[in-house]
Amino acid sequence: MRTLLFRCTLFCCVLLLTGNSSPVFAQPAEAPPKWTDEGVDRAVSLALEYLAKRQHPNGSWAVDSVGESTAATSLAVMSFLAAGHTPGDGPYGVQIEQGIRWVLDHQEPNGMLIHKTSHGPMYSHGISTLMLAEVVGMLSVEDADRARRALEKAVRLILEAQAIPKNERHQGGWRYQPASRDSDLSVTGWQLLALRAAKDIGCDVPAEAIDLAVDYIQRCATRENKGFAYQPGGGATPTRNGTGILCLEICGVHESPEAVGGADRLMAEPLEPGDSYYYYGVYYCSIGMFKMGGDYWEKTRDHLTPKLLEIQEADGNFPAQDASERRQGGVYTTSLAVLALAIDYRYLPIYQR
Repeated sequence: MRTLLFRCTLFCCVLLLTGNSSPVFAQPAEAPPKWTDEGVDRAVSLALEYLAKRQHPNGSWAVDSVGESTAATSLAVMSFLAAGHTPGDGPYGVQIEQGIRWVLDHQEPNGMLIHKTSHGPMYSHGISTLMLAEVVGMLSVEDADRARRALEKAVRLILEAQAIPKNERHQGGWRYQPASRDSDLSVTGWQLLALRAAKDIGCDVPAEAIDLAVDYIQRCATRENKGFAYQPGGGATPTRNGTGILCLEICGVHESPEAVGGADRLMAEPLEPGDSYYYYGVYYCSIGMFKMGGDYWEKTRDHLTPKLLEIQEADGNFPAQDASERRQGGVYTTSLAVLALAIDYRYLPIYQR
């Protein structure tokens, strides 16, 4: 299953007091590995077994606090795809197909991909749109045609939501509702991932829409480019830093001062299991630092991977680490963990550099 072998090194972060007090990583000459490729493979396989058992007979997966969810279903589907499984084939082919069709069955006339109304339906919509963009090229002709039509409607809704009049501080981004007049980094991240994935497979996504979103992400950068905030003017956290980095990198804004500053801070203050929205951060920090490459990726991977392997339970579940994600349940947390652990498999388009 693994297409790339990589080195295993000990992740060790210290502050070296230099002239400008810049944080860097110490480089031990020899360090025993804290994880192996085989250990990751076992963890991913066990997690997929857990997810398969949690699928409902109608093809959906659920968020514990709200029930059946297009977001949970889409995250689970992407987890199987990330590990190299495809719709209609292999041990999970049926589950993948059922999940995709369930999401397609729950598209509203305006294009929204959502099953139950929540305070933030654009989250579910962005995640589900991303899933369709990632999977459409793997589907049978009949399913691909249907998914493409649904994807185009979903993309139009994202673009229409971005175009809602907002003040200068919030222009270019998205928030909880399609008609929201403000924006935040978290919701914007999912919409931007979805738009980039859709654009890459030929959907009509104007360059101006990407540029406006990039401008918003850059406004979320903190003073002196020390990370990214939830909204412009706020403070940085590891999860937000990963989100900002990934958003800029996938839009082709490579090694920008904002992304480099966020990555440097993430190296100095890495994501830890006790942080709020840990698994959300695992997803964004892993893929964001993978896009940055080099030591940024290797040291982030070597920091996060052993912690994830230690957290995983015997049944394959990755349990919530604090109250911020407890209401979402095991499908949500386990899917995000798999999507982070599976990066080096390189099966999903988002994992390409």
